[in-house]
Amino acid sequence: MSDQKPKNDGQINIELDDQMAEGTYSNLAIINHSVSEFIVDFISVMPGRPKAKVKSRIILTPQHAKRLAKALAENVKRFEHAHGEIKDYEQPPIPMNFGPTGEA
Repeated sequence: MSDQKPKNDGQINIELDDQMAEGTYSNLAIINHSVSEFIVDFISVMPGRPKAKVKSRIILTPQHAKRLAKALAENVKRFEHAHGEIKDYEQPPIPMNFGPTGEA
């Protein structure tokens, strides 16, 4: 019998519950930073709504923010290789104007 613990080869067991698996839609991200952290607020701006709420806030160390930026860049590159270039349209001003709003 061995006293050694089994090796996990650096793998992490990640759990994703049903609610989290549904995800949260965001069409706007605002990024702020300090010396010690990056704060990314994900927001959903909807047509005809003058107010939008932060749907999720992620706080990262500068090192993790840099790793995330690299990972996103690599995944965008792979996506474009498989599906063609992603068009980068000029961003509308905030608040976004989605056109006329209906009245009853």
